[in-house]
Amino acid sequence: MLTATRRQARRQVKIGPNDHGRKMSLKAFEFADTVAGYHYELSRGYITVSEVANYLHALVVAAIRDVLSAYKTTHPGRIHLILSSMECKLLMPAWESERHPDLAAYFTKPKGPKNRALWRTWIPEFVIEVVSERSADRDYIEKRVEYWTLGVKEYWIVDPKREQVLLLTRGKSDWSEKRVGPGGNCTTKLLPGFKLPYQVIADAVAEAEDDTEGF
Repeated sequence: MLTATRRQARRQVKIGPNDHGRKMSLKAFEFADTVAGYHYELSRGYITVSEVANYLHALVVAAIRDVLSAYKTTHPGRIHLILSSMECKLLMPAWESERHPDLAAYFTKPKGPKNRALWRTWIPEFVIEVVSERSADRDYIEKRVEYWTLGVKEYWIVDPKREQVLLLTRGKSDWSEKRVGPGGNCTTKLLPGFKLPYQVIADAVAEAEDDTEGF
C-alpha cells in the first residue's frame, strides 16, 4: 500500500516530453504520472525522455526476444520471465536512476508482496540493451556501472551500427568483456545451451532497411 506521502507525490508530479533534462529525485520520479507515447528514465537524477523506439530498434529487440522465448520454452524452469522496457524497471537509489532495459531476464519469481514495491528488490540476472544514436553514452557508460552496482550478472550491449555485441560478464571486481560480431554466436553460462547467432541481429537490421526503402 502506498503511504500518504507517496500518494500525494504521485498526484502532484506529471512528466512529459518537455521535462527532458529536468532534475528530479528518484522518490518523486518513481511515482510520477507520465504523458503517454514516450519512454522515460531517470539518469543520475535527471529525466531522460525518448521517442518510442524506431522500427529498426524494435525489430532487433523482437528478434532477440524470440530467441530467448524459444529457449525458455525448450528449457522449462531456466527463465521465469522475459520482460521489455515497458514491463519492468530497475531502481538504483545510490545513483538516483530508474532504468527500463530493452530486455530483462528474471530467473526466479519475486519474493514478498507483488505490488509496485517489488521493483526495489527484484533484480534480473540478465539484461540486454540495444544501442540507438542517442543512447550510446547511457548504454556503454552509465548503465554499465549502474547494472554492476545493482548486482546484474550479465549485461549485453547490442550495437547494430558497430556490428557487434559487447558481452559483459560479472567478475570479482569488474565486468569481463567479450565482443561478438558477424559470424559469431553470443552465449552465456547462465543459460546452458543458449545461443544467439549474430546473424539474427544482422537479419533484423536488413529487414528494417529493406522495409524502409518502401516508405
